[in-house]
Amino acid sequence: MKNFTLKIFILLISVGCVQGQVITGSVVDRQTSKPLAYCSVALFKSQDSTLISGALTSEHGIFRFDNVPLGSYYLQAQFIGYGKSIVVIPDFAPGENMIEVPLMMMDADPRTLQEVSVTGQRHILENKVDRQVYRANRFFNSQGGTAIDVLRNTPSVTVNSEGNITLRGSTGFLVLINGKPVQTDAATILNQIPANTLENVEVITSPSARFDPDGKSGIINITTKAAQAGGRSFSVNIQGGLPAIYRYNNLHNPVRFGADATFSVRTEKWDLSLSGNYLRNDIAGRRTGDVNTSIDNVFTTFPSDGERSFIRYNYTARGSVSYTPDAHNTFSAGFYTGYRSQSRRADILYNNTKTDLGTGDIVGRLVYFNSNVARKSGRVTLGNLDYTHAFKNKASIAVSGLIENAGMIGLTTNVNLQEPGRRAILQSSRNPSENPLNAFRLKGDFFINIGPGKLESGYQYRYQVQKGDFQYLDLDLKTGAFNQVPQFSSFTSVTNEIHSLYGQFSAKQGKLEYTGGLRYEYANRIFLAGTQDRTSLNLSNLFPSVNLQYQVSKSLRARAGYNKRVQRSTNSELNPFPEREHSETLESGDPNILPEFIDLTELGIVNDFGKGSVFATAYNQRIKNVINRVNSVYNDTILNRIYTNAGLARSWGLETGSSVNVTKSWQIYAGGNLYHYKIKGSLFKDAVAVSTSSWVYSINANTTWKISATFQLQGSMNYLSRRITAQGEDSRFITPNLSARKTFLKGKLAATVQWQNVDLGVLGSNRQRITTFGQNFFTTTNYIQETDIFMFNLSYNLNQTSKKVKLPSSEFTDKEF
Repeated sequence: MKNFTLKIFILLISVGCVQGQVITGSVVDRQTSKPLAYCSVALFKSQDSTLISGALTSEHGIFRFDNVPLGSYYLQAQFIGYGKSIVVIPDFAPGENMIEVPLMMMDADPRTLQEVSVTGQRHILENKVDRQVYRANRFFNSQGGTAIDVLRNTPSVTVNSEGNITLRGSTGFLVLINGKPVQTDAATILNQIPANTLENVEVITSPSARFDPDGKSGIINITTKAAQAGGRSFSVNIQGGLPAIYRYNNLHNPVRFGADATFSVRTEKWDLSLSGNYLRNDIAGRRTGDVNTSIDNVFTTFPSDGERSFIRYNYTARGSVSYTPDAHNTFSAGFYTGYRSQSRRADILYNNTKTDLGTGDIVGRLVYFNSNVARKSGRVTLGNLDYTHAFKNKASIAVSGLIENAGMIGLTTNVNLQEPGRRAILQSSRNPSENPLNAFRLKGDFFINIGPGKLESGYQYRYQVQKGDFQYLDLDLKTGAFNQVPQFSSFTSVTNEIHSLYGQFSAKQGKLEYTGGLRYEYANRIFLAGTQDRTSLNLSNLFPSVNLQYQVSKSLRARAGYNKRVQRSTNSELNPFPEREHSETLESGDPNILPEFIDLTELGIVNDFGKGSVFATAYNQRIKNVINRVNSVYNDTILNRIYTNAGLARSWGLETGSSVNVTKSWQIYAGGNLYHYKIKGSLFKDAVAVSTSSWVYSINANTTWKISATFQLQGSMNYLSRRITAQGEDSRFITPNLSARKTFLKGKLAATVQWQNVDLGVLGSNRQRITTFGQNFFTTTNYIQETDIFMFNLSYNLNQTSKKVKLPSSEFTDKEF
């Protein structure tokens, strides 16, 4: 494998060294001799002034024209605030294939030195050939929060009452931070990233072969803010919340405050960014429910009611540095570390009643109070080191390494107290756990222009190990000692080792833009349960991908895409030992569970018009070996949740979104997702047949009113419809929000007031009922979380750019985190 990969790289590099006719040079300010980044340079024929090609200079002021036919030419450079500069290019000498133009110097135009202010509403949404890009700062309700608060505004993503994140109805997706993959659980990492540091959220539903195929519904790429070329920037945000309006008789009053700061600087050769944050974001709530089971002609029911609240905080630090000594070499390094702690309290009163189904007589009754506190904390640390070399013919090679460490620690305390009085202990248990993850990857990529397009190829090695140490300690009421219960205690380890090789070609010819690629992966999974039980799985798979976009007219584009993906199994899905973290449930997995393999197909259109854009995408998912968490009866008061392959699932859907500037002061953004999900298969070794289907839809929308140049109002709404699950249904879930934003000091200072989860006692916001049922059990739980939350956010942004170089706005390129 290694020799084959080396030969491929040598062949591609050899091809890349063949050069055509090239014209290159640099543009600088005559007074300061500093390079002019993003300056427009045009190449004309000397004979008839025909425009041959155009280019923008790099951030180092360098331009380049490839594949130039023999002939006589001249260059014309233009830049905001400067007069035009024209340079005549000497003809190519015999055998000469490159001309380096003398330094192009530009003089500032005194007529345009006055500062010009251009204002307008930037669109929230931008559509690209394989993704939708959402500008994070346009969602006022997310400021001061985390990346999840931004994501919940996109039409593809939903977040339910339990905090479960789904992309097109699936919890399986890959998270990238500035293009770098993260193997840690998606919710863990997204809950750590402060929303104020985000530049864009990219939802990539049809990834190319260059990306990892992990994640059955696609990829979410988070890009963070950076300074403009030639400048420095500093921003700081502080946030606080009013006391809770609804306490639900919770033990603790929720606390909400936070702060974050970011500093960035970009010079000709150096690019540095540092940021950090702290966020405390508690939430009050309660839950009501009912569970019943039927065993041996005895019907047991235990309705419950009580507190369900969260104490949550996290802090992060991020840094990156990039050094570009010349136009051909770039070195970069970065780190990210984040810590998150969550304590979930469920103080529930149970009323347990047993009834003889034959006689109807009550044969047992017990009222008890269950105090269950689940504390979980985790630190995620990532580091990367990259090197990129650009050849003179625009070919390039990149080598990178990434390490990741995630340590998850948990402690669940569970105490049953007799009612009334709550003094006598009926049962007490503790569940300490550790679940660390260590991973690293090494990869090399090669890029070269061939004809009208670009060829990309590369090799990647991934190694990931996740261990689990789960204990169940039960209190001996006589001795007062906690003793380990082997039945519910386990040690596990899952190792994934993956070799990947890919190639893809992308090009644009006329109105057609396309990308096609193929990725090969050899994966080895080893799962160890205890010290004896060991299972392994070897997989050799091809992952093809193709994306097409056709420019039907000036404003209308048609898109199509296909890619094959895989959803790999987690430690909890593989662990066969029952884990008991709650009075009502056990949870276990299957060491022989198979990964899910997914075929994703989509077809869509994008229409850009003067005041906005609209897109619509029809998609299909075919999921083989679909994994479901299903319930069965363990005993009269405990259900066993089991992860298992349930068969074949299909999902047909339509996703749409639009961003429109109705007037200069009124902007509307709306997105929706409607899909039909069907699963057919069997559970428990064909003992239970599964055949369910349902329609599900979600709506995410907001509208912004610009009352004045410095004051804006925004209303938003996130709605998830009722949906059928493998063994039940989830009710609808709605969260409306209102925000007001006022800027001061020419936009440098901004104050935002947020009214989150608007309810007023009538809308039923931020609550969801989850129901499951089977042949001999029924369970329904209504999760009710805090509404009408008021938050205040104050932001200060200081951007210092070169006074000599007034840079035009541009998209930021991916930066290391």
